[in-house]
Amino acid sequence: MTSPKTLDPALFQRVVQTAESVDFCNQLCREHNLRLRRGIYSLSVVVWLMIFQRLNGKGTLSSAVQWLAANTTSLPTCKRVLDGRISMRTGGYCQARQKMPTLVASTVTDHLFVKLQEQMRAPLPEVARPVFVVDGSSLRLAHQKELVEAFPPGHNQHGENHWPTMRIVVFHDAHTGLATRPSWGPMYGPQAVSEQALARQALDRLPVEAIVLGDGNFGIFAFAHSVQQTQRPLLFRLTGSRAEKVLGGTPLRQGRRRKVVWRASRFELNAHPDLPAGASIEGWMVACRNPARREEILYFFTTLDLKPRRILALYKLRWNIETDLRSLKRTVNLHQITSRATAMVEKEVLLAVTAYNVVRAVMYLAAGRAGLTPRQLSFSAAQDAVLAAWPHLQRATTETQYRRELERLLQRVTQTRLPTRSRQRSYPREVWGRGGQFPSRKSSLRKEAQR
Repeated sequence: MTSPKTLDPALFQRVVQTAESVDFCNQLCREHNLRLRRGIYSLSVVVWLMIFQRLNGKGTLSSAVQWLAANTTSLPTCKRVLDGRISMRTGGYCQARQKMPTLVASTVTDHLFVKLQEQMRAPLPEVARPVFVVDGSSLRLAHQKELVEAFPPGHNQHGENHWPTMRIVVFHDAHTGLATRPSWGPMYGPQAVSEQALARQALDRLPVEAIVLGDGNFGIFAFAHSVQQTQRPLLFRLTGSRAEKVLGGTPLRQGRRRKVVWRASRFELNAHPDLPAGASIEGWMVACRNPARREEILYFFTTLDLKPRRILALYKLRWNIETDLRSLKRTVNLHQITSRATAMVEKEVLLAVTAYNVVRAVMYLAAGRAGLTPRQLSFSAAQDAVLAAWPHLQRATTETQYRRELERLLQRVTQTRLPTRSRQRSYPREVWGRGGQFPSRKSSLRKEAQR
């Protein structure tokens, strides 16, 4: 399915440049009584340098400062800029990152998502609503005292792990790939938070007409009830045992559906005190044969009045979030964050999502020009094209120059179409053994205890 409409390049320019504009940042500071930072590293410059770091494979502070020194047209006018005396040291940029309020990063992330999503809406053939898929993942953080306390490491039978771990949950548009502002929390420790609880926090960031799609991990009554309270349609896969309880023990043949009332069990009422007594959800139970495993039956609960084959077609979109999370974690380099403070980690996560959405917007524009869907293009190659075009877009002094550079960028991105596999892989997906015989590193306290 191709995009029903294309995103106007001029509108894309206004939307993206609003987040970096001085006026936008100044207005944000006035609304929230934040201190305005003047000089080279203003809020708008810091925001876009942090986005540049995520687009750049190296992603160091030095690479951002070097890029800034070579592209001074977007800098505020001051004596050091006019005299060409921009220091190559990273201390000033590092301090500016630390002093930037997290509220600025979250507002920029929300602003860009809302503006892009309003223009990139593309209803799917099965439904006339956008479909947002939810899933969770984990991020590895630097081993610092503050981060260890906020996001404790996990442990297993061999002892405690070394790296602090953050749990993150994000909603992605199934068609365009746009990501909402994520929710996060500790994955381990006494304050550990579940993926379902984080997903409930992120519900309000979705478009009001969005369909919420989730796998079996999110197919629990508490989360389904939260989605229902927001007046949004839902489609969740249920485990076999949970589906049997919802069906009341009456089997449902594959390819069939049945109207049911899903009621909260006593266990769920005890585990979630916020649920009202007698809470229930009316919907459909649908049974479909798994196309990949013919002997397996998939069970779905949905509030959509659609035939089973359409429900199965919608559920197949769930796999998109697996590749989206891979792009967000590996291609945008969010899988391991090197910042040493909790506030900086949060800002890194937020602006990494912003950088990801900028690439998705460019892919949407290019796909509309070529008559393709955004997911037929390579995210990694599109990110490389955006990074290569970034200096030229920043140097554009007029709208005509900007649109000309943007047209060149889109032309290159349209050539990043992914190959269509006509057959299965010639090699199986297997993991090589790590090998190595080095002993495990142990802390000094543990060594003393073993003596």
